[in-house]
Amino acid sequence: MPRSSFSGMISGPKVDVIIDLGNPLLNHTVDGFLKIGTVAATRAAAEDVYHVVKKGSISTHDAEHTLKKMCKEGAYWGTVAGVYVGAEYGLERVRGTRDWKNAMIGGAVTGALVSAATNKGRDKVVVDAITGGAIATAVEFINYLT
Repeated sequence: MPRSSFSGMISGPKVDVIIDLGNPLLNHTVDGFLKIGTVAATRAAAEDVYHVVKKGSISTHDAEHTLKKMCKEGAYWGTVAGVYVGAEYGLERVRGTRDWKNAMIGGAVTGALVSAATNKGRDKVVVDAITGGAIATAVEFINYLT
């Protein structure tokens, strides 16, 4: 009986931006900011393009709104990523090891800082710190499995 099989692999392009600020911590932080900020800005643009296509026309106001949204989202998520990458790298350097604990603490610190910046109260800061640590730890474990 004839058999056939198909296998393949889809991999996205790997983009490495090399920035040398003279300090590895700053290099990692800025790299995280640029990569995730770009993704967030692209997501905002794609979302607004969908709405423009659905509406059937675009105005100068729509274009300005999209550009402002791209800058705002890119800066916000880039900053969050920069804080996380910087915290995780700093912990790695201080602890002398690279493991899931760095991700957990880095995620918790990032969650707490982002939440504290919004002034939503102590309980929200604690919940966001736990959430950030849990998500970062889960991602680290998933990356370890693959």
